[in-house]
Amino acid sequence: MKRYVVVGGVAGGMSAAARLRRLDATSEIVILEKSGYVSYANCGLPYYVGGVIQNEESLLLQTPDSLYKRFRLDVRTEAEVVSINRETKTITYSHLGGLHDLAYDKLILSPGAAPIRPNIPGIDRSLSLRNIEDVMAMDRAVAHHPKSVAIIGGGFIGVELAENLRHRGLATSIVEAQCQVLAPLDPEMATFVAAELRKHEIDLHLGDALASIDEKTVTLASGIVVPAEMVIMAIGVRPETGLARSAGLVIGERGGIAVNEFNLTSDADIYAIGDAAEKRDALDGSATLVPLANIANRHGRIVADHINGKVTRSVATQGTAIVKVFELTVATSGWNEKRLVAANRPYLAIHNHPASHAGYYPGAQGMSLKLLVEPQSYEILGVQGVGREGVDKRIDVIATAMRGGITAPELADLELAYAPPFGSAKDPVNMLGYIAENVLSGLTPTAQWSEVLERVAEGYTILDVRSVGEVNRGTLPGAVNIPIDEIRERKSELPIGKILVTCQVGQRGHAATRLLREMGFDAINLDGGYMTWSNSPANNPVNNPVKEEVKR
Repeated sequence: MKRYVVVGGVAGGMSAAARLRRLDATSEIVILEKSGYVSYANCGLPYYVGGVIQNEESLLLQTPDSLYKRFRLDVRTEAEVVSINRETKTITYSHLGGLHDLAYDKLILSPGAAPIRPNIPGIDRSLSLRNIEDVMAMDRAVAHHPKSVAIIGGGFIGVELAENLRHRGLATSIVEAQCQVLAPLDPEMATFVAAELRKHEIDLHLGDALASIDEKTVTLASGIVVPAEMVIMAIGVRPETGLARSAGLVIGERGGIAVNEFNLTSDADIYAIGDAAEKRDALDGSATLVPLANIANRHGRIVADHINGKVTRSVATQGTAIVKVFELTVATSGWNEKRLVAANRPYLAIHNHPASHAGYYPGAQGMSLKLLVEPQSYEILGVQGVGREGVDKRIDVIATAMRGGITAPELADLELAYAPPFGSAKDPVNMLGYIAENVLSGLTPTAQWSEVLERVAEGYTILDVRSVGEVNRGTLPGAVNIPIDEIRERKSELPIGKILVTCQVGQRGHAATRLLREMGFDAINLDGGYMTWSNSPANNPVNNPVKEEVKR
């Protein structure tokens, strides 16, 4: 009888074990988990801290007893694997105060990733969030009613914890070394999130690093002292590769365990999945680290299928992710603009600010979408969305389109479910397709928010085609105002030479640009309009609230 040993009993490891049993009813399957819990909802941990999830049992999807009863899985908790002997195909693990050896036919490594904890003064006073034990320690700390908490790191876990700790009534600060929160977003999209955090009294320290942790404060590199009776480290995670390294397995260029398309390591009898293993990027095929549950579960299934000789499909990752930030939904898939620039890849950026459903139906909310497109093949390279409603389904549709090879203009062809309470006859996804078609075909040339000063230096005059009332509430410096409906009658007042057209979100600007070009003017449209420009880092100190009413 064959024995399969799985190291790590959460997402990837447990998915592999359960799939193995469904394919093979007789083999022995042993799961060794270092913590005291298996098969728990680690993505729900921040919400337990915030009291949204009130019962610890709600986080525990399975127990060793339930897994044995249903699948005859031998689950051993508080069992830490300390070494792998590849020659004898055995592992040594610590359990119940002693060391034990266990032989395997196939070994699956799913040890996850550990929170990064820099070697700085006072680091021992900080908490991290990885497992059930961590969340219970954090909950106990909150129960002592600290007056302040500093979260070091403004990524997904950091902003989730900030929201939940505010729900518990704590004065909360986020310290982020980068100049924005949520690094997967581009800066002009991240400003919406920063505004939402500040709206809910989260104190943001952006572009400033942690220097030391003191008794009741933290000191930043700038010298700023932040109140912090409680400190949480959330600056990222590092793949747990200690076992693999000591066993001589190949470690990849990104620092994770190197695997092939079947998640097989450099040893033919050892697989690696989850956060510890490198993945293949869907855009360029390079190695990447993506600590997401979805891809961990999928790779667990692939490993089980491969062990049992089933045909498997190689799965690359797009890095699709979503996070709730108070009333905002923030989601991404694929690459962002910063990464494309760093890789020197050509791209076209498209911004749109549609409503979540038909504007005439009550309750429509504004959202902001950004699409990144390859200008020759029209391939969708990435998408980002921020808004109060409907962002999740738009990002999911576009992520599916990316997986299926649908081009940006073809988004206009998608037949999506429509009724006034749910969407618009031209869904925001369709609108991105129409905009892409207009721009990529050369019908409506555009400029980005970051190019405005450059265009002005080239001799462009900015023409704001919104109403006088809108312009009085804010416009681009030096802009001339002629409302779109008055352009024909006021032709003599139009600027001589090149014109950069702007409106609120780009839609009226498109119509005005087309009209001006038909009239013989050299006109281009400001992509995303005043709303994108005004929320860019150069023009918004991230204190402006998200604008919910969008006039087109």
